[in-house]
Amino acid sequence: MRGVNVVSLLAAAALAVDLTLAPSGRVLIPGPHGFYLPAWVLLAYPGWAAVTVTSTLFRPAFNTSIPRVVPSASLGRANGAIYASAALVSVVGTIVTGGLLTVLPVVWALTVPFVLFFSTQVALTMLRADLSIVHTAPPRSLSAEARAGYAYLWKRRELFEVTVSALVTNFFAAVALVELGLYVASWLDLSQGIWYGAMVAAATLGSASGFVLISRFRFEPRAGRVMIGLTVGMGLALLALGVVHSIWLALPIVFVYGMIPGMFTTVFLSTIQATVPDQMMGRVFAADEVGSYALVPVGQWTGGLVTVLIGVQGTYLTAGAAIALFGVFMIGAFGALRRLGYHARARDPPVLSADS
Repeated sequence: MRGVNVVSLLAAAALAVDLTLAPSGRVLIPGPHGFYLPAWVLLAYPGWAAVTVTSTLFRPAFNTSIPRVVPSASLGRANGAIYASAALVSVVGTIVTGGLLTVLPVVWALTVPFVLFFSTQVALTMLRADLSIVHTAPPRSLSAEARAGYAYLWKRRELFEVTVSALVTNFFAAVALVELGLYVASWLDLSQGIWYGAMVAAATLGSASGFVLISRFRFEPRAGRVMIGLTVGMGLALLALGVVHSIWLALPIVFVYGMIPGMFTTVFLSTIQATVPDQMMGRVFAADEVGSYALVPVGQWTGGLVTVLIGVQGTYLTAGAAIALFGVFMIGAFGALRRLGYHARARDPPVLSADS
């Protein structure tokens, strides 16, 4: 975590330098005659790619570290508090960034991620807990490690079914939500940007609430059934957004919609942390990164095509119905997931090495 966060910090600084110097050269690229990109734009791409890659590497390591400092009885509350805090910081950061962009040059907006990455590095440096896993077996290649992780995921069918459900629901959610701006402008007939911001803020606050509230429902023994129910609820919320025609109805609905991924994430993280051994946990979380995000770009592209064909309302109704029906399908077809759960313990046994 320290290593990849340093790269994120340096990448944010490099982006700031690029925007400050703003090289004015032109780079011709394939396309219409005379089509080019400014040099500063091309230089920004590797910096942004570095931030994206390091964030993707950071998350599995971070999620794997939580059960090494938190007993299973507190995993739900800990994950909820962590990710609710992250959601609220995201809201505040977005507002501050917007303010900086209003009164200062663009480069000053990068102070927000720079400060966040720097604060993360300080916190990681101060951390005294031993989060390492001691490996005594010979090291294996990356491909061998990946194959071992996916083989474990296939053997644990309930975890495989969770990964499939994440892939499907994220795809259809992306189909609808990529058109949120058009939804506000054309379906709700609101041209002011503040209403789009209100929808995003309501969804984010709902997500933060979901992270915290789900632990109060004692989901641990029936975690799989809870995730199936949340999938159905997500589809119904998108359907409701496709039916209502008022911002005052859409705002509470999108708040509820935001709660559901927050709840699902807390249940998923806590269950993996409580039931997967140390030596496989990072691989399972890495596989979830693939399952959760692999089809999102395809879903966004599909959302544009569907909207052209049947309009914004049709896109929301189609995506919502698909997720709800898939949730119903999960009830009958995902038997291993239905049985997934764990019993929280106030004190866990000492963490053993990966090869113990």
